[in-house]
Amino acid sequence: MGRTKIYIRAPFSETCLSELRKFFEVVYEPWTMNGERFYEDEMLDHLLRVRPDALITELDRVTAKVLTGYPKLRLIGDCRAMPANIDIAACTAAKVPVLCTPARNAQAVAEMLVGLLLAMMRNLIPSVQWVKDGKWVAGATPYYLWMGSELNNKKVGFVGFGAVGRAAAKLLDAFGCDISFYDPFVELYDSRYRKRALEEVFSECDIVSIHLPVTEATRGLVSEKLLRSMKKNAVFANTARSAVVDYAALKKILEEKRIRGAILDVLDTEPPSPEDLEIGRFPNVILTPHICGATYEVTDHQSEIMTKRIKQWLSGEGLEQIVYNRGVLNG
Repeated sequence: MGRTKIYIRAPFSETCLSELRKFFEVVYEPWTMNGERFYEDEMLDHLLRVRPDALITELDRVTAKVLTGYPKLRLIGDCRAMPANIDIAACTAAKVPVLCTPARNAQAVAEMLVGLLLAMMRNLIPSVQWVKDGKWVAGATPYYLWMGSELNNKKVGFVGFGAVGRAAAKLLDAFGCDISFYDPFVELYDSRYRKRALEEVFSECDIVSIHLPVTEATRGLVSEKLLRSMKKNAVFANTARSAVVDYAALKKILEEKRIRGAILDVLDTEPPSPEDLEIGRFPNVILTPHICGATYEVTDHQSEIMTKRIKQWLSGEGLEQIVYNRGVLNG
């Protein structure tokens, strides 16, 4: 590509910005400067203003209108595991390769999941509120009132065993958990973890954690039948995507107290509609605002992954391994 201009709209580490400056003229305007993503009209306006050859984004919408209005993009880097903000079909038609940053927040999500599991199992949130509300008075027995369960020896089942699931399994392995997973695309690679049928994960595990992308095959995969097969004292966790779970069924099951509780970082509508928010008001639910992957270190991770992939793109080697829309490589 030679020495060309790259427009960086994603938060990026100074170390990696310096590395990219060896190859590009860098225009760095991360969305965090004003806290706003660009939708297609704004994105097009700013591309026409900056006139870059390459774009690195994270939240901005890149659509067919953007690519038609500014046809000079030769490369798009998206600092996400999957390019949900990019019209991939339009990019492929325009012969613009898209690079992503898989596993950029795997450690962040894994650590948060373990923390939320501990909070659920040990009644952390209600017990803290109980103290703040002044209910710890003479004669109270908090030791027994808020007694919880250990993670040790609990059967933990992962539905989807990619980077996040594996990072969480590594952490939970240190607690002495019995770990299994369902993932038709992952073979058994570690003797400590057992590959099982989806139905077995739900019916036999004490904790079921969802780590699936949204595809035709996974949309609504976690059905009412599967949820009702869980143990009465089991915990359900979804830190992935809401569309893979039948949330209406989950709401009924939680309302009926058929399981111990749920940990949810994602909802069907974000910010939540009043209807979506109902599930978060149950006392047996911990609801967080889609922040499991939100750490300062994620900026470093995505910067390193994207910089490495751009340098690989420049070398022209192993492009099939890094280009998301591989169709642009044919012909």
